[in-house]
Amino acid sequence: MSLEKLLLEKLLEELCGNIGMMRINAAKELGKLGDKSAAGPLLNALKDTNQSVRSNAAYSLAELGASESIQPLILALNDSDDRVRKSAAKALGMLKAQQAVAPLIKTTQDSAASVRKCAARSLGQIGDHSALAVLEKACHDPDFFVAKQAQEALRSISS
Repeated sequence: MSLEKLLLEKLLEELCGNIGMMRINAAKELGKLGDKSAAGPLLNALKDTNQSVRSNAAYSLAELGASESIQPLILALNDSDDRVRKSAAKALGMLKAQQAVAPLIKTTQDSAASVRKCAARSLGQIGDHSALAVLEKACHDPDFFVAKQAQEALRSISS
């Protein structure tokens, strides 16, 4: 068995284990490993009780290009933890998830600036013209970084 397969098995074992820090690390490292067979366990990790596991799992699913994760990631935009919502928004942009445009538009109104910023970036990455009006509005967000990201997203869609 190759070293990469052994590492994959070990990380999958840790992802399902009882030690929080190991689950957090495994959720993060599985995306970097790039083996799409980790998508199923990472989808399950989106329901973990630990918000850092959920956040890392969301990002790792995007790193894997796991299109089957789009619907669960859209649901994660409503997570109680802003870090999970931020990772889900970022992941949907990385996946260029067209079906996430409407939920991401809604997410530009999130209470957390970091989530609004990622939603604006993702709308720019997806490039759907239906987001133009909300991005124009986001250019006036009270948070400088959200407004700047909205401007960049507008430029990306318009070019």
